[in-house]
Amino acid sequence: MRDTFCFISTPMVKKQLFLLVLAFAFVPAFSQLIVTDPALPVENLPVTVFFDATQGDKGLMNYTGDDVYAHTGVITDKSTSPSDWKYVKAAWNVNLPECKLTKIDDNKYRIYFSPSIRDFYGVPAGEKILKMCFVFRNSNGSVTGRDVGGADIFVPVYEPGLAVSFVKPDKLFTILGLNETLSVEVNFKDADSAALFLDGVRKKASVSSPLTWSVNATGYDRHLLVARAWKGQESASDTAWYLVRGNTVLQPVPSGKNDGINYDDPQTVTFVLYAPYKNHVYLLGDFNDWMPDNSYLLKKDNDRFWYTLTGLTPGKEYIFQYLVDDSILIADPYCDKISDPWNDKYIPERIYPNLIKYPEGKTTEIAGVLQTNQPSYSWEVPSFKAPSADTLVIYELLIRDFTDNRDIKTVTDTLDYLKRLGINAIELMPFSEFEGNDSWGYNPSFYFAPDKAYGTRDDYKKFIDECHKRGIAVIMDIVLNHTYGSSPMVRLYFSGGKPTAQNPWYNQTSPNPTYSWGYDFNHQSQATQQFVDRVLRYWVTEYKIDGFRFDFSKGFTNTPGDGWAYDPARISILKRMADAIRTVKPDVLLILEHFTENSEEKELADYGFLLWGNMNSKYNEATMGYNDSGKSDFTSVSYLARGWSEPRLVGYMESHDEERLNYKNITYGNSSGTYDIKFMPTAVKRMELASVFFYPVAGPKMIWQFGELGYDISINYNGRLGIKPAKWDYYENINRKRLYTVTSKLITLKKTEPVFQTSDYSMNVGSAIKTIRWNGTENTVIAIGNFDVVSRNYTVTFPSAGTWYDYFWADSLVLENPSVQITLQPGEYRFYSSKKMNGYGSINIGYESPAGSKKISVFPNPAFDRITVAGSERMKSLRITSLSGNIVMEKFPLSDKVSVDISDLPGGIYFIRVDYKSTSETLRFVKMK
Repeated sequence: MRDTFCFISTPMVKKQLFLLVLAFAFVPAFSQLIVTDPALPVENLPVTVFFDATQGDKGLMNYTGDDVYAHTGVITDKSTSPSDWKYVKAAWNVNLPECKLTKIDDNKYRIYFSPSIRDFYGVPAGEKILKMCFVFRNSNGSVTGRDVGGADIFVPVYEPGLAVSFVKPDKLFTILGLNETLSVEVNFKDADSAALFLDGVRKKASVSSPLTWSVNATGYDRHLLVARAWKGQESASDTAWYLVRGNTVLQPVPSGKNDGINYDDPQTVTFVLYAPYKNHVYLLGDFNDWMPDNSYLLKKDNDRFWYTLTGLTPGKEYIFQYLVDDSILIADPYCDKISDPWNDKYIPERIYPNLIKYPEGKTTEIAGVLQTNQPSYSWEVPSFKAPSADTLVIYELLIRDFTDNRDIKTVTDTLDYLKRLGINAIELMPFSEFEGNDSWGYNPSFYFAPDKAYGTRDDYKKFIDECHKRGIAVIMDIVLNHTYGSSPMVRLYFSGGKPTAQNPWYNQTSPNPTYSWGYDFNHQSQATQQFVDRVLRYWVTEYKIDGFRFDFSKGFTNTPGDGWAYDPARISILKRMADAIRTVKPDVLLILEHFTENSEEKELADYGFLLWGNMNSKYNEATMGYNDSGKSDFTSVSYLARGWSEPRLVGYMESHDEERLNYKNITYGNSSGTYDIKFMPTAVKRMELASVFFYPVAGPKMIWQFGELGYDISINYNGRLGIKPAKWDYYENINRKRLYTVTSKLITLKKTEPVFQTSDYSMNVGSAIKTIRWNGTENTVIAIGNFDVVSRNYTVTFPSAGTWYDYFWADSLVLENPSVQITLQPGEYRFYSSKKMNGYGSINIGYESPAGSKKISVFPNPAFDRITVAGSERMKSLRITSLSGNIVMEKFPLSDKVSVDISDLPGGIYFIRVDYKSTSETLRFVKMK
């Protein structure tokens, strides 16, 4: 859309108009998809819109299917951005009769808007309509017609009264070849006359619309066209520029220059753009006021274009773009910061201070930002070695949902909490630039720029540095299977709603008909392989990233199918990627979200890859108390059960993609009598039980954020991809904090006790009573848990008689006979070892006292009939009080441990006060109904 200026014509106003025109920037509208009748639509009148499907992205060209509809709305003066549609007539696939197009010829359609544009859309009086917006589609939305590059289609709307507009050329700036003819057509309304000026010289006038003229492009210069209409003393103007394109100079790219932005010195930058099949490229930006000029025409070296820009101010940020073949505006794919016309304005100052403003009105589409002489980050930990896979415990988090501030700086402030938890790696969900500000990040657009919605480049580096100071590796979740339409590499070669056959990076369509998102990378292409290598090398060198989690890695192939079957081509692609990045960082962690046939996963594991192992359903059936028909048999969390030779399975009970275990516990949990898993403290206790049978199993493990606190908000809260609350208040809940403590202890044992790295272990987890036995060289550990909702008796056969230590209860079992029968209440577990392990006796498995006591313990807790109270020394007295302070029981045990019958107490929360000779302690416990 071009602005129309209405004013009283005076010499001073004319001068101001000319200056304004000179300052007005290059805003291409590309093809003339739309013709309207009347030519200048007025908001209070009806209009007929004609759509030519052979123009724009040609998505509906030659379409012979069902009816075509307009998905339509308007841009008004209340819109918050150039793409903020208002008063959308109907949801995407709602087929209203008034939005149905009439086919009038092959690829030609029309639609009538009445009784007026304002009435059709229901725009209130006083709100100015600026544009009509369109995407044309078939009845189910599977086929669409859009503008070039998949953009929305916009039609200017005018107020009543005098107006004038160029129909041809149909964009503010046109680039012509030498001696080409430019046809000029101007529409005007409510005017006495109109005239056309070329470089200030009057060329033609008319008293009736349209005014037509033509000009021959001579000389390699830039020219200004002004159309002006008069009604009495009032006048209105529209402007257009054209440039006669110079000849592209053929010259080799300077030695040592890579694709992207090369900083030569504090005042000089060399741009290199890889663009096969393209003919000419202009550089636009703050440095040339966004006006195409032959002095900024890039030179060409086979498939690359390049330009050296001099005279820059050291340390100053500049915004720039490439104009490719006169019609495609893109940012450099390698830029490490972008300027976004739609999203940057909504990033708070506290998250990204002094963010450079997008040059509104001077260009469209995403632009790149360059800065010579950038201040370098001073690393406190210049080198870091990631933990080995067998002790790796990964914490997966989404920056947006982990803190209320939704920025990486605040995540940095939580690192001591995560350090105390014991994890030694953090996996950040995708944080390179993605579309929009509110996203999971799996819609990437620019791979070398961290998304500004979470903070500055140094904020990210500070986070990584602080992780490394605490011994925590940082793993980057990265999406190399696909991108979406804002990617410059998609937009360079795009037509008919998909990448063209010339696109060097993408397949035209995904070979996977079952799983397909966005536009599919062709990983067999050398261009894609070189790009991938550059991306991975950049993050491990510039940001000191320790590893990558590759999203949907089974899509890295052109082999047709759903990706499940063994695929030698895909294996070769992945091994090549690994070899390339390992030459830069030999110890890099490479994690695949693969989910293919086991023989392929085993081969990749043998090559050093770690692979995601989704155990969500099995563990959740166990925590919910459903153990029939093997539904809760989580044996396959073991790499041995899969026949792998190396412990490289990243087992997880939860990830970003699954429903939260504890939500299902409290929503669908089983029950029997007074034992009900839907009761929150019981649900959290079930998470504790599952954890005992999860973390110590050999191989890397992963936690989804707040899983250590029993997060119980559904993945579908606020929509699957919607913002979820950061529940830091969970840590103040005594039940959830106990889960955190148990999780921390298990992680510590996994990392420090050699017995949990042994390959000599066995799992019997197919029924309600589940056991795991680890046979270490110096220690044997046996985990026993009751996943039922009723009590169970179980005969444990120990390897030998003698003393066995129950780690979590700080209790010992002295056996004369290796076999012993124990009774386990529902949700109860035992964790026996032949030798005391790290931290034995240091955990209070019961509730903590308000004063934070660590000495007294009560178990089981919650309890039904009896509790055991263990003190740190001989107890003088024991008193149980209700929440209201009433004494309900008092004993004088004169020992350091006592069993107490609580069967007559009503269900609820109670306090136990233990008095010693000179001190006292208080602890809370729950009596189950």
